Amino acid sequence: MNSAVRVGSTPIRTMLVDDHALLREGMRSLLGREEVVDVVGEAASMDDALAEVVHCRPDVVVVDLKLSAGADYEGLRLIAELARRHPDVATLVLTTFLDDDLVVRAVRAGARGYVVKDVDTTELVRAIQAVSSGGSAFDPRSAAVVLRTVSGDVDSPEVLTDREREVLRLLADGLSNKVIGQTLYISESTVKFHIRNIIRKLGVSKRTDAVYIASKRGLI
Repeated sequence: MNSAVRVGSTPIRTMLVDDHALLREGMRSLLGREEVVDVVGEAASMDDALAEVVHCRPDVVVVDLKLSAGADYEGLRLIAELARRHPDVATLVLTTFLDDDLVVRAVRAGARGYVVKDVDTTELVRAIQAVSSGGSAFDPRSAAVVLRTVSGDVDSPEVLTDREREVLRLLADGLSNKVIGQTLYISESTVKFHIRNIIRKLGVSKRTDAVYIASKRGLI
């Protein structure tokens, strides 16, 4: 697990999304003992979570995948919607489900980490720190799934557009979002949009990983 630590002493504003009130209460109690984390909000559904994010402005949203009694994994849709509406908010999956397909779908939706609920508090805090600072956080089991995916053992990634390949090539040259935008005559926000799509399509969680995987696959 990437254990990057958030720079500075300001607690990480964290929101909990789980449809079980007792589990949210338990997590809030455990995380409340940690100086580096400040639980600023919670929600039980996708709609409530999207409204609460606007209200409490978290740095990290910890999301369960199963938010309703139905068969659909509402948490996946929430992650994708958060990535679209609030790209600066990091999402971390905390769930009981460890399924190859779910791990891949969560990462492609925009999750920066995936851990299962038997993780201890110390590891959960490290995961929150990692994703809040722009890194990724996977427990050993979900990390193995991601590794198999980027190695081509699971579903093939979506095809990159010509523009996404251009952005990826400039990323590989080490250029910043601002310089990429100036080079391609597009806005910096458009560059960020393309980078999010690239990361999702390649099934990774960081731009550096996207460049590495793309070079291994001959995409750039």
